[in-house]
Amino acid sequence: MAEQTLVTLSNIQLAFGHHALLDHANFSIQAGERIGLIGRNGAGKSSLLKIIDGRIQADDGEVARISSLHVITVIQEPELDENKTIFENLVSDYLEKEDWGRPARAQAMMDKLKLQGNNLTTGLSGGTRKRIALAQAILQNPDLLLLDEPTNHLDFEGILWLEELINNSSCACLIITHDRLFLDEVTTRIVELDRGILHSFPGNFSQWQTQKAAWLAAEQLQNERFDKFLAQEEVWIRKGVEARRTRNEGRVKRLESLRKERAARRERIGNVNFAIDTGERSGKLVAELNDISHSFGDKVIISHYSTTIMRGDRIGLIGPNGAGKTTLLKIILGEIKPNEGDVKLGTNLNIAYFDQMREQLDENAPLTDVINPGSEWIEIGQTRKHVMSYLGDFLFSPARAQSPVSSLSGGERARLLLARLFARPANVLVMDEPTNDLDIETLELLEELLQNFDGTVLLVSHDRSFLDNVITQTIAYEGNGKWRDYVGGYEDWLQQRPRNIDSTVLTSPTPSSDNANATKLVNTTPNEKTERNKSSSKSKLSPWEAKELENIPEKISVLEAKQAELTEKLSSPELYQSGNAQLLEVQSAISEVEEQLMSLFERWELLESKVK
Repeated sequence: MAEQTLVTLSNIQLAFGHHALLDHANFSIQAGERIGLIGRNGAGKSSLLKIIDGRIQADDGEVARISSLHVITVIQEPELDENKTIFENLVSDYLEKEDWGRPARAQAMMDKLKLQGNNLTTGLSGGTRKRIALAQAILQNPDLLLLDEPTNHLDFEGILWLEELINNSSCACLIITHDRLFLDEVTTRIVELDRGILHSFPGNFSQWQTQKAAWLAAEQLQNERFDKFLAQEEVWIRKGVEARRTRNEGRVKRLESLRKERAARRERIGNVNFAIDTGERSGKLVAELNDISHSFGDKVIISHYSTTIMRGDRIGLIGPNGAGKTTLLKIILGEIKPNEGDVKLGTNLNIAYFDQMREQLDENAPLTDVINPGSEWIEIGQTRKHVMSYLGDFLFSPARAQSPVSSLSGGERARLLLARLFARPANVLVMDEPTNDLDIETLELLEELLQNFDGTVLLVSHDRSFLDNVITQTIAYEGNGKWRDYVGGYEDWLQQRPRNIDSTVLTSPTPSSDNANATKLVNTTPNEKTERNKSSSKSKLSPWEAKELENIPEKISVLEAKQAELTEKLSSPELYQSGNAQLLEVQSAISEVEEQLMSLFERWELLESKVK
């Protein structure tokens, strides 16, 4: 039996400004399906949600809903009753709707989220407020749940909890998010809003990417054929006397129609043009932390942590909200002095800081003043750009250049802050939640920039795909103020981390071909620990091999540093002025280091295979 259609949008039109946000758009939502709504910032995604739940009316077209449809929307910044407790916010209208089971379900939800129901909502963090709003929405048993950027402010635990919540819910969901892994885990259909039209693709985000590439190629080919045919008809109409004598009125009318169709075609908006000048290189050492500890009152944020950050490292900081990631960042940068221990900063550090709260942006300042106050020109490396052209690289039109910051959306603010950061040379990029509010295409371009950046990157993010695509090292919170270094990104951390660490950290979702399996919390029981210890005791490694395996990463790190030093020497003009002998000596040393590295990697792989 066919699924029931909850909402149908027919020939919908909506315009704010010059271009239509929705241009004769058609769309429907079936009971039980989970739709990911994606598209550029400012494309009109939030406006579409407002049309569906009735907050605004379309300029034209028809919206049909089934009778008694129960729609609940969770907006980007949820509004809670500050005078009520958490429990009261969750169950506030259960008497009016005669939902007698809701208090019990609310209590179970609070127990799972470790929330104290009698606490007031005033002063709660953004992540906690978002969880309460999401729980409140699910507890109302909607037929259709509309979520606008639900993963913003959530940490890994919160995101995995939400994935479980959605996958276990029977209601239909329409979700605006730029979290690609989240889309893969929960969606059954992707709908893209592109230039006013809604395009539907069955499957999750990864499947959409494959289909979208083929669709764009087909669209380009179709447009090229259309333009070639139009050009031929334009040549015919201008042939002169002969054409005027034999003029076919039907062909003339067809040409007029072709011209109108070409004029109506809305070209794809360009991509953000990211570029950054590293300026002078920093010293090889960026920061060295030696046995640092830091507390706020009785709360221990960092306990006896040591690490070394070198030039060119791309490091991600992983941990739940409130763990102290931003505090650790500021200690690394020398902005906060730890209660105990020493911090040594490297030389010639030129730091650009992306602040998750966007506090660097003056609400009343025009965009041009935010980018480069007092000057109309931006210099990036050897390129000199006018501030208007530079703003255009970040998709801000000249007409908006004098608009105040207060007029910008969340995504536009994020783009503006990136524009401000990249307008000045920097050899250390510090980015605290840069992915919030950025659309997927801009995220992918930022990833590419960071991958090719030859300075140092320190990154805090809860976007798991972004972390995996950018960072090569991880500093992870493991409970009780303990932090530990790992090689690799988020998925690598999941594989390497101890299984008996603080229970606030969750494992990755269980893989599922149909995305129907719910993500499960990991609660390590004594029996599980015993089984794990038994399995580890069966390792085929001898004690000396285990010690060798433990030391290999450090040996590789030393060799890679030596390799980088020799490669840098090879690019020095002075080397080539001193004859071939020294050049051959450096090349020979590089070859020797490469052989040693290859041998170590092979040995590492062999020893790891014995552990499994």
